[in-house]
Amino acid sequence: MALLEVRNLYSGYGKLQVLFNVSLKAEEKRITVVVGPNGAGKTTLLNSITGIATIYSGEVVFDGRPITKLPRHSIARQGVACVPQMGNIFANLTVEENLRIAGYLLPENEVRERFSEIYDMFPVLNDFRHRKAGTLSGGERRMLAIGMALARKPKILLLDEITTDLAPIYVKKVLDRIVELRDNLGLPIVLVEQHAVRALQIADKAYLLVSGNVRYEGDPQELLEHPEFSKLYLGVS
Repeated sequence: MALLEVRNLYSGYGKLQVLFNVSLKAEEKRITVVVGPNGAGKTTLLNSITGIATIYSGEVVFDGRPITKLPRHSIARQGVACVPQMGNIFANLTVEENLRIAGYLLPENEVRERFSEIYDMFPVLNDFRHRKAGTLSGGERRMLAIGMALARKPKILLLDEITTDLAPIYVKKVLDRIVELRDNLGLPIVLVEQHAVRALQIADKAYLLVSGNVRYEGDPQELLEHPEFSKLYLGVS
């Protein structure tokens, strides 16, 4: 059964329509990857789920309940955590202060327990817990952003282009941590990525989005092995 389901979604921003009849299912304990070229509508899909984009028609259902018309804060309180590509940390605060802000709604005993889990998963954050977040490397910042999302005890994690502009070694580290979140915590993840090959290698299910339309839905390996993957990815007929 899908924890998150997008049904026949048409959405965009104001009068600018970006997505056309997009449907997606994200299941428990699975990594669902959405790949596609620049401008395909991948970020708009996440923004539609989290209440940022304008939904013209269609429905978003989470944990069996429609959330299409809910405000952003209500969607977050349902257990939907999203890590945006930019602006996802407070650079002038320490690592621990960032985590505390993220988990401010939790009781103190749960905060301590959650921090312990986050530091176990991201040891570098424990090492730098008293450093200003703005001094971290790009990869370390992404790990902090994911840690902040985890501090809210989400039921599902949405990640938007989390490896953009990272060195290859950090791309691997971040994606390895994402796999651990699925395997160790059973956390369902929707991963929007431009590093298509790497993302598909860790995915349980794949969607290819091109020009606001779903061009492929199914097994990630089948998409990787498609004889015309490059043409399909770019939307070339």
